[in-house]
Amino acid sequence: MTTGMIVQRTGWEVLAKGSSFDRHIRRIVASDLMSDVLVVDEDDMLLLTSLVSDQVLRTAQVVGAVGVVVVNGKPLPSSMVSVANSLGVSLLTTRLSKFDACVALHQLLEAK
Repeated sequence: MTTGMIVQRTGWEVLAKGSSFDRHIRRIVASDLMSDVLVVDEDDMLLLTSLVSDQVLRTAQVVGAVGVVVVNGKPLPSSMVSVANSLGVSLLTTRLSKFDACVALHQLLEAK
């Protein structure tokens, strides 16, 4: 499954379409602690977080994440979209809670 396929099936909002938008996602990581994300040794992951900070995008780039989904419908600072575009990281948002977003992604991955 790719980020583009997730957007088509969930209707989540795309704020920045990164260079890896069509890359296959192998893992989902849901965390607000970027120190925990940095120790995940998995390629092609999608990061779900409720943390609204430019640091989330920088962390995603360092670990080679496919993209970032900000949950809970939190308003994002305008700088996040600029940073996502400059780093080439996909940035999505959803009103779902982190738990519900994980359930939705699990159902999509099981259905394929």
